Amino acid sequence: MRISTSLALVSLVATQPAWAAQSYTPAPVAVAPAAPQAVILSAPTESVLRSGTEVPLIMAESITTGGKKLRVGQRIRLQVASPVMLGTSVVIPAGSMAEGEITDVRNKGMWGKSGRIEARVLNVRVGDRSIRLSGTFDDKGVTGTAAVVGAVLLLPVAGFFMTGTSANIPAGSGVKAFLDEDLRIASR
Repeated sequence: MRISTSLALVSLVATQPAWAAQSYTPAPVAVAPAAPQAVILSAPTESVLRSGTEVPLIMAESITTGGKKLRVGQRIRLQVASPVMLGTSVVIPAGSMAEGEITDVRNKGMWGKSGRIEARVLNVRVGDRSIRLSGTFDDKGVTGTAAVVGAVLLLPVAGFFMTGTSANIPAGSGVKAFLDEDLRIASR
């Protein structure tokens, strides 16, 4: 009986259809196209001149510690040296008047002490608008320390009469200033 069972099994395998003997390969699965990605468009560019943009200025007047008339808090006049542009548009025209303020003054003095001026930029006027600026500038005269030391060696009282030089910022001197606020420019 054993032989007949084995023959029946062999005949069963031999009579299977041809497709059953082949290895199974799964049919390719159709992949749905990916959903379109959201396209992120950049926000429309604003016409904004950003805070920190350089505004080149020049001194419209000379200031000096020479006459001992300069005082802390005194206002000084400056002028825009070249136009400040945004693209092809002039935002701050050359020649616009700006204002600064003296923050520290030291007059020249005895024993070779030199003069010193420190100031800050406050604003610039464009039409009827005042635009805030930032920036500082200064000047220091030359100390007379070497001359004082030499004079004191020869005549001790001489140092009392030796002075340094006055601080001086002449008209036309360059001053760096920066916008202290964002400026939104109206479209035309």
